[in-house]
Amino acid sequence: MRKWLKVFLAIVLGLTLAGCSSKENTASSDNEYQAIKQSKTIAWGIRTDVRLFGYVNLKTGKVEGFELDLARALTKQMLGKDGKAEFVETTAKTKIPQLLNNSVDVDLATMTITDERKKVVDFTNPYFNAGQSILVKNSSKINSIKDLNHKNIVVLAVKGTTAVQNMKKFAPKAKVQEYDDYGQAMAALKSGQGDAMTTDNGILAGLADENKGYKLVGGTFTNEPYGMAIKKNQPQLKRALNKALAELKANGTYKKLLIKWFNGVKGFSMKEAMK
Repeated sequence: MRKWLKVFLAIVLGLTLAGCSSKENTASSDNEYQAIKQSKTIAWGIRTDVRLFGYVNLKTGKVEGFELDLARALTKQMLGKDGKAEFVETTAKTKIPQLLNNSVDVDLATMTITDERKKVVDFTNPYFNAGQSILVKNSSKINSIKDLNHKNIVVLAVKGTTAVQNMKKFAPKAKVQEYDDYGQAMAALKSGQGDAMTTDNGILAGLADENKGYKLVGGTFTNEPYGMAIKKNQPQLKRALNKALAELKANGTYKKLLIKWFNGVKGFSMKEAMK
């Protein structure tokens, strides 16, 4: 009798532990979204050095931009009128580490969706259809990537970016001059050291907005969309973000934000960005 009682208790205990384990696994896979709903707060990782997306307005001293406005709209769409968006400054090097160490819930920081990054984080659907484009003076006769494919053309780009590699593919005859950052490359373009500058259309839009007399040409010749990054195994949070983004696009809020920040930039394609 005792033997059968022990067997019975072992079976019950085993089933109980299995049930607890299953419940814990389910909870852990969705704990981020549950915590967000409970606190009614989303911590967003945002850039403060990319004009039009997230940057410091020198007149007001405040950080502003398309991505901050989009984060606020997404927060309200997901959590209601009492939802609160908190912002944490991030950089190209720190945005994924900050996400993984729980400093932020979501990275909304001009992050291109790549297979390499997908090994570490999950991405939402694209919120900005970024792609490589070309920036030139308003008086330039360059109109497309084909016009760069000549040996007497000098194109300016930033070291270590995909823009440099893409030029070898799309305009192999052009001479590419590399700089440490976008500020240096823009200064070189303004001083006549190159015929054109190339990188993501959104970044070029910011440079054109800040430096009057320059325009984007040729649309985009690569497809490198930006997505919101979250930690892996957070399916509820990913679904909620995608749903909120789709709703903002459907109700016109997304388009209004794009117009607010990019409408005045010469040569920037609103239609391409919204694809």
